[in-house]
Amino acid sequence: MSTVRLTTAQALVRYLCAQHTLVDGEKVPLFPGVFAIFGHGNVTCLSEALEAVQDKLPTWRAQNEQSMALAAIGFAKAQRRRQIMVATSSIGPGALNMVTAAGLAHANRLPVLLLAGDTFVNRRPDPVMQQVEHFGNPTVNVNDAFKAVTRYWDRIVHPEQIVSSLPQAVATLLDPADCGPAFIALPQDVQEIAWDYPEAFFAETVHAIPRPRPDRERLAQAIDLLKSAKRPLIISGGGVRYSGAEKALADFAARHGIPLCETIAGKGAVAHDHPAHVGPVGILGSTSANALAAEADVVIAVGTRLMDFVTGSWSVFAPDARFLSINTARWDATKHRALAVVGDALETIAELEAAIGGWTADGGWTQKGRDEFARWNAALDDFQRPTNTPVPTYAQVVGVVNTHAGERDLLITAAGGLPGEAVKNWRVKEPNTFDCEFGFSCMGYEIAAGWGAAMADPSRTPVVMIGDGTYMMMNSEIYSSVLSGHKFILIVCDNGGYAVINRLQNAKGVTSFNNLLKDCRVKELFGVDFAAHARSMGALTRHVESLAELGEALEWAKTTDRTTVLTIVTDAFTWTPGDAWWDVGVPQVSPHESVREASRQQTEARTRQRVGV
Repeated sequence: MSTVRLTTAQALVRYLCAQHTLVDGEKVPLFPGVFAIFGHGNVTCLSEALEAVQDKLPTWRAQNEQSMALAAIGFAKAQRRRQIMVATSSIGPGALNMVTAAGLAHANRLPVLLLAGDTFVNRRPDPVMQQVEHFGNPTVNVNDAFKAVTRYWDRIVHPEQIVSSLPQAVATLLDPADCGPAFIALPQDVQEIAWDYPEAFFAETVHAIPRPRPDRERLAQAIDLLKSAKRPLIISGGGVRYSGAEKALADFAARHGIPLCETIAGKGAVAHDHPAHVGPVGILGSTSANALAAEADVVIAVGTRLMDFVTGSWSVFAPDARFLSINTARWDATKHRALAVVGDALETIAELEAAIGGWTADGGWTQKGRDEFARWNAALDDFQRPTNTPVPTYAQVVGVVNTHAGERDLLITAAGGLPGEAVKNWRVKEPNTFDCEFGFSCMGYEIAAGWGAAMADPSRTPVVMIGDGTYMMMNSEIYSSVLSGHKFILIVCDNGGYAVINRLQNAKGVTSFNNLLKDCRVKELFGVDFAAHARSMGALTRHVESLAELGEALEWAKTTDRTTVLTIVTDAFTWTPGDAWWDVGVPQVSPHESVREASRQQTEARTRQRVGV
C-alpha cells in the first residue's frame, strides 16, 4: 500500500479538497471554502495546511466566530444543502462562539463542518491559556459543549483517527435524515504529528445525496388515507426545498385540487401566485391557510418538523384531523400519531402520483382555498398600501422592498418583528428566493447569512431585512462582505428596541419593561445612526424618511458595487394580523388584573390543543 507522510492537519485539508459533489449535473467541490479566525490551536498547523491549497479551498477571514459559522450556514441554505462550508476557530472562547451557530444548524437540519483547536493530548503544558479545567475530569473542555448541538462529534487524539472520522462526518453532513452540523476537535499536539497516510484515502470522491424510497406498505396506506379525505391540506416544509421537490409537490397539489400551505422554512417552494397556494400557516401565518387548517380532515405534512409556530402550539387543526407525514427523518415523520411515510420527498411524491390515479379533492374544498387566499391577498394590499402616517409599518416597508426586489433576489431575515411580517407580506416571485431562519430564530444570522448567500450564488443579490436590535447584536460581517466583494443589500428597520417581544409582553398583560429603549434603565435615551456606522465599515448607505424614498434608494442600491445599507424608522406597535394562538408561560398569580386575565385566556386556549407526542 502506497503512503504519503503528512501532518494530521495537512491530511485533513487534503481529504477535504478531494471531496466533490454534483450540483445540477456539474461536478463541484463539496467543501468550496473555509471561514477562519486563527488563534492558538489552529494558527500554526491548520493555517499552514490551508495556506498551501488556497486555489482549491479558499479561506475567508471573518470578524466573529459565531457570525462566520452563521455565514457558512447561510451558504448551505442558499445551496439547498448541496455544498458545505467549513468554519475553524481557536480553542476556548473562539470555539464557544461557534456553539450558537451549531445550535442553529442543528435545529434547522443544516450542514456545516466545524473545526476547533483543542488542548494538548499529552497534557504537558496544562493548563494552557483559555483552558477551562474540570477538576474531576481532565478530559473535558469547552469543546464538549458542542455535543449538545451537533449531529457528529469527535476529538482526534491520534493522526490515524481521521481516516475513520472524516468519512463519518461527511456521511452525516450529506444524510437527508440525519443532516446537521459535524464537529471535530483538533488537539494542538496531534495536529503537528506526521503519519504515513494511505494515498487511497485522498482519492477524488464524488458524492451523491441519497434519496431513500418509502416503504411500499406505508405508501399504500398513505394512498388509502388520502383518498378518504374530503378536505385535504398539504403543508410544504423546508425538506421539500432540500429534496428539490418544489415543482413535483406544486404540480401534485394543483393536479389533485389540494390546497397547499407553507411552513416558515418551506416558504418559497412555490411562487406566491401558484394556483394551489393558500399562504403560510400557523402563528406567522395567513388567515387563509389557518382557516383551511381548522377544517382539514387529512393534513399531508411534507418535509416539516411541525414546530409550534407552524401548528399554533397544536391549536390550528381540527381535533380529529389525521396526519400523513412524509419525511426522510423517522423522528419528524412519527410526530402526533401521524401515518409516517419515511422517504425522500421527491421520490415519495412521484410514487404517490403514480398510484393515486385521477383522484381529486372535492371541488368545493379546492374553491374554498382559492376564495380564502383571494381574501388574504386583498388584506395584504390593504396592509401594504401607503398612508399618511408619519412612520411606516413593517408591512408597508416589506411591501416596498418586495416590489423593487428582482425576481431571483433572495430575501433573508431571522429574528424580531420581521419574520412574521415578511412571512405574511412577502410575495415570492420565483421558488427558492426566501430564507427566514426561524427554527432557531437567531438574532445575528441575517447579515452573516447575507454574506454567505452572496458567496454561494454571485448571480443574484441577497436582500437582508433586520431590526435595530439585531443590527446592534451582530453587524461585523458587513465589513467582511465589503472586504471580500460579496454584495448584499441590507434594510435596517429602526423601531426603538425589541418591539416584537414588547408586543408579546403586552399581549400577556405584562407592563412594557426592558424591551423598547424608552422602557429601559438608561441614563440618556438616544438613537444610533446606523447608516453612519455601516458607512464606517465600508458599505454604501442611505437613511430614508419615507416609503417613496425607500423605493428610490432600493433602485440606487441595485446599481452599487458593494454591500449597501438602507435605514428607515418604522412603527413599533402596528402588526399584520393573521396569527394563530401561541402557548407561552403566563403567571398564574399576579397583582395585575391584566396578567390574571391573560392567564385565564391561556388556560382556556390550552383546552383546544391536540394531544400528541
